[in-house]
Amino acid sequence: MRTHAKLAALLVAVAAVGSCSKKEEAAQKALVAPPPVAAAPLKVGFVYVSPVSDAGWTAQHHAGREQMVKALGAKVSATFVEKVAEGADAERVIRDLAQQGHKLIFTTSFGFMNPTLKVAEEFKDVKFEHATGYKTAPNVNTYNARFYEGRYLTGMIAGRMSKTGTLGYVAAFPIPEVLQGINAFLLGARASNPKAQLRVVWISTWYDPGKERDAANTLMAQGADVVTHHTDSTAVVTAAEQKRKMAVAYHSNMARFGPNAQLVAVTHHWGDYYTHRAQAVLDGTWAVAPVWGGMKDGFIRLQGLADNLPPELIELVKARQEDIRAGKFHPFTAPLKSNDGKEILATGTLRDAQLGAMNYYVEGVIGKVPVGSK
Repeated sequence: MRTHAKLAALLVAVAAVGSCSKKEEAAQKALVAPPPVAAAPLKVGFVYVSPVSDAGWTAQHHAGREQMVKALGAKVSATFVEKVAEGADAERVIRDLAQQGHKLIFTTSFGFMNPTLKVAEEFKDVKFEHATGYKTAPNVNTYNARFYEGRYLTGMIAGRMSKTGTLGYVAAFPIPEVLQGINAFLLGARASNPKAQLRVVWISTWYDPGKERDAANTLMAQGADVVTHHTDSTAVVTAAEQKRKMAVAYHSNMARFGPNAQLVAVTHHWGDYYTHRAQAVLDGTWAVAPVWGGMKDGFIRLQGLADNLPPELIELVKARQEDIRAGKFHPFTAPLKSNDGKEILATGTLRDAQLGAMNYYVEGVIGKVPVGSK
């Protein structure tokens, strides 16, 4: 019996030792086990039509990209390609970004629309966001801003501050977005100066500081004492500063390029949108939902107001701005006529579909819209 008892005790002891050994082994494995692998950041790509600079269209998109990176931190990895020509070059760049593993790509110029759609057809697992376009696909969304809202308000300022009653506008391409801006600017000017008129010079490029400067000088030589632009650089504001004329900046606050010239700037803000859409991809909730945001959405702001603006003018503009934000006022409100006398709108306001098809100048804009568009 004692032998059996000793054997039983020995077996218990061996079992205990074995159990301890397994615990120690498990503990050692736990100490040397690799930490859980963190999820790879979402690769986000941006395609810019012009160089990243201190101010302008691309500068504002670049600032939006940086805001997104700051907000989402290690969850995203964002790259960009600048100075990308619209057309075949854009298609190559967009495809390269998709091949490099970017799962969300923002293409930030109107002429990138068809190249974006073509690449999207090849990379169905990639989400694409195209700025200012109107064509979508199952993995292509569009986003745009109601630039004309800010244009109308700055037109009110330009019309009041002009001494000649002639304003000048340097424009890129005769697409609806640009025509909306031209017409809204003149309508705003006539709200404060019923006799105001607007001259336009088209340069057929979004970014060419030399052409932009020459166009501004041409307009000022034709009597315009306030000039503005729908182009990407600061050249128009700089030209006005050099000629001691006035300017309305576009895209960015350009006061430091025209400290005496700039009356006000229409500025664009994309950071909140970029952050929201990247987070949607991360969450698996991204969907095609075209956006056309305005002042109430934070896409458009007025900044850089000059110190010499009359206080009553500022108050008038602020009141009209609040009406726009509240939906109480629309810049394109009847009666509206084209500059060749045709009735555009007898009652009400232009609908979005009508705005998207705009191909005319309103009464007060001098000249004819060039034939053809991008």
